[in-house]
Amino acid sequence: MKTIKKYFHDDYLFSFFNSILLILFTIIIAVPVWNVVASSFATSEVIAKGNYILFPQELTLNNYRAVLKDETIFRAFIISILKTIIGMFTHVFFTALFAYPLSKHYLKGKSIYKSIGIGTMFFSGGLVPTYLLIRSLGLLDSFWVYIIPSMFTYYAAIILMNFYRDIPASLEESAMLDGASHWQIFSKIYLPLSKPALATIGMWHAVYQWNDFFTAKLYISREELYPLQMKLYEIIVNSQTRSLKDFSFDAAATTTKGVQLATIVITALPIVIIYPLFQKYFISGAMSGSIKE
Repeated sequence: MKTIKKYFHDDYLFSFFNSILLILFTIIIAVPVWNVVASSFATSEVIAKGNYILFPQELTLNNYRAVLKDETIFRAFIISILKTIIGMFTHVFFTALFAYPLSKHYLKGKSIYKSIGIGTMFFSGGLVPTYLLIRSLGLLDSFWVYIIPSMFTYYAAIILMNFYRDIPASLEESAMLDGASHWQIFSKIYLPLSKPALATIGMWHAVYQWNDFFTAKLYISREELYPLQMKLYEIIVNSQTRSLKDFSFDAAATTTKGVQLATIVITALPIVIIYPLFQKYFISGAMSGSIKE
């Protein structure tokens, strides 16, 4: 009886302290995020004073009006949406196509392909050779520079290979007896059964595509091809440059700060909305790739 009481007592203490730590971590993460959201609704004078944490004294929508009036923001938003959607589907499809044969034990040279793939996870060609390759492919100042170089990652292929191995081999054997080709087996059996893993990989890559500005910084010089993150980068750089030239906190500088914060909120909002919808797939998809390889 004492053992049972001690067990419940220890379990209660663990749950209590664990809950306290989780609450503290949540507050540490949530307060700065909320401060950014609240500041995006603050007036220029309130932002200049900065004497608040959660709720500014005066609220305004002028920062968001300034962002939405900028035609380049809408164009950058469309570019970000297109490169995220197209990049996600091409990445998922080509990664799944690559992982399917590597999941088969009868594939000749499988160990060689796996060794080459693992090597790409730890070593890259470097920034300058990559730039020269992109230029030789004619992808500079092209929308496809966002899509083609990121069509495949070996880490995502590992997750899919392990997921494919969990699919009963009897399904493939039965389909082959019925005369199905490898393409039919892949498209009608393996892809539908691997939706959790595909959703996980797709969401990972969608977040990467949405947040990526470095690709545009390196390979794009045409402003009409800038994604939303690159526009945000320009706003931040311009506001910092202005503050270096003028040390006084004038109205223009604080308005730029407000526009910067409003752009951050608009940029992060789509991922914040979509991410929880795919959360249930992350656990099953990511765990299947972390168990074995």
